[in-house]
Amino acid sequence: MWAIIKKEFKSYFFSPVGYVFIGLFLFMFSIFFYTDVFYYQSTNFEYIFYSGATILTFITPILTMRTLAEERKSGTEQLLLTSPVSITKIVLGKFISATLIVIITELCTFLYFGILAYFGTPHITTALVTLLGFLLLAMSYISFGLLASSITENQIIAGVITIGFFIFTWFLPNFSDVFADFSLINIFTNFPNGQIDIADTVIYITFTIMCLLFTIMVMQRRKSVR
Repeated sequence: MWAIIKKEFKSYFFSPVGYVFIGLFLFMFSIFFYTDVFYYQSTNFEYIFYSGATILTFITPILTMRTLAEERKSGTEQLLLTSPVSITKIVLGKFISATLIVIITELCTFLYFGILAYFGTPHITTALVTLLGFLLLAMSYISFGLLASSITENQIIAGVITIGFFIFTWFLPNFSDVFADFSLINIFTNFPNGQIDIADTVIYITFTIMCLLFTIMVMQRRKSVR
């Protein structure tokens, strides 16, 4: 599986995808950082990630929409399905490589933490809890993006499905408080408060595993049909 992770990770930087994702996120993050720090005179690093979560909602498909859809469209999916590597390892390899891009992006945000440390005293523990929650949210988003990419050969359609689902979950709490725990971005709001809620963490991990399992099932079914 390491070979797959290495190959997929390199592919993000052999193409503009990795640079576009990281650059676009940091560009938008910088705007919100400037607004919070210089306009509202805030030195709370963690609060910027409320906006960061919104950014992630719209740019996650940059990482995921081509992962499996492009393989199917270009015909290289046949090589994947007939390779000695299991479908599970292929899916996990693609998932982990995309997650590594998010981790790199998170590490880049420490630059902003350093700037805040110059102007004030941001709370490092709360910042780390926020980054953990952000990573869990990103993993959930990536896993669903992979699932969307596995059911179509058109990466644009995969991207639209992914963003559409994320936006739909935004509005679930508006229908009923019962659906509050099904809104991925709503769950994230506890982390910037410095709280690691076990239930929220379990929901993120369960959702991620569920989407990965569904993706594996879709790929296995396609392999058996062939």
